Amino acid sequence: QVQLVESGGGLVQPGGSLRLSCLASGIVFNMYDMGWYRQAPGKQRELVAGISRGGITNYASSVKGRATISRDNAKNTVYLQVNTLKPEDTAVYYCNGKWRLSASSVNDYWGRGPQVTVAS
Repeated sequence: QVQLVESGGGLVQPGGSLRLSCLASGIVFNMYDMGWYRQAPGKQRELVAGISRGGITNYASSVKGRATISRDNAKNTVYLQVNTLKPEDTAVYYCNGKWRLSASSVNDYWGRGPQVTVAS
């Protein structure tokens, strides 16, 4: 059974920081590209940051310079650190793991998503 279990999140003051963790089980973690997405009320889910199985990272322009995604393959865990939080960072944050097996087949798993609220 595949599980992606996030931890962290909650209420954070503007200007503060948060660190989210996502522990994966049931998958060969080091074969997966991992990412963090978020969805704010009334908006579409968007990619926040991604890290390939080779360690290449990419970030949404809205968090570039404020966020760091990292992974620890020995712990089957991916992390997201976001600094200088803004109210517009408020969203449900989802962990995602993808492994493209072929041109037409991809394993795609999601966590349940912790709420992050940035407010004073």
